Amino acid sequence: MRLLARRLLQLGVVFVVVTFFTVWLISLVPGDPAVVVIPFDDPQETQRTAFREDNNLDRPIPVQWALWAKDFVRGDFGNYYTSTGTSPVSDRIGSALPISLLIVLYVQVFSLLVAVPLAVWAAYRSGSRLDKLLNAGAFGCISLPAFATVLILTYYLGVQMNWLPTEGYVPFGDGPIDHFKSVAIPVFALSLGQIAVYMRLLRSDLVATLQEDFILMAKAKGISNSRVLWRHALRPSSLTLLTVAGLSVGTLIGGALVVEFLLRIPGMGFMIGEAVLTRQYVALQSAVALIAIGFVLINFLIDYLYTVLDPRIRERSS
Repeated sequence: MRLLARRLLQLGVVFVVVTFFTVWLISLVPGDPAVVVIPFDDPQETQRTAFREDNNLDRPIPVQWALWAKDFVRGDFGNYYTSTGTSPVSDRIGSALPISLLIVLYVQVFSLLVAVPLAVWAAYRSGSRLDKLLNAGAFGCISLPAFATVLILTYYLGVQMNWLPTEGYVPFGDGPIDHFKSVAIPVFALSLGQIAVYMRLLRSDLVATLQEDFILMAKAKGISNSRVLWRHALRPSSLTLLTVAGLSVGTLIGGALVVEFLLRIPGMGFMIGEAVLTRQYVALQSAVALIAIGFVLINFLIDYLYTVLDPRIRERSS
């Protein structure tokens, strides 16, 4: 109960700080957003004036934030303005959010499926030539930014070999094969750095765990090395990995913003980039708020999973 109250308080603080600073920072961008959204001639300034009033741009920044926050908590995310009219921001988020969540899920699952076996293998062969090779490769993967990986993969796999599409997104319902082809480049580009980080962290923790007395006791009882690694050493060594995997969701969202924009995948990253370029402030604030809330909720889930992996944490927190 105490943990829940603390997380709810943290959620409120993060929501206020992140959204208020978003409103303040975008107010520092030079130019009039009404002119960007309504670029055609408006001699009487009627449409631009209506736009400013609808988005409270004629009010002080604290008032702008308070009015937006009041609408947001009621489920009103505002309107998205185009040259042909307006549409609810909630509709755009409703179509963009599942795509981004699916890509992040693919990245996390793929990264863990590759990183965990590599980490166990490297820990078991600690100090060997294979261990050194895997660590050197991990350093190289970490240093390569996702947008560079996307450009390289797009050029070779999409343009030169024509194996994968270079842009766009195909829903799973329109064809599983085409769907996985459309997300292969962004998923692999975002996973490369995650695999390296996860592998190095888990490998280090496993090496330390394998020196513990209970591991030596398990080996003395004649338990096979594979069972010791996967059943006895992996679980207590996963706490750091679990923390980083949860916190990396924020990093993945940032990377997805660039990747989705480059590949024109209509997820949250593409929506945020488009909102910044077209000065859709209300849409930007609502999208950032949802991401911040999701980040806090993921951290709450991590805290709960801690107690599942290590009952001693549950006893200390109770």
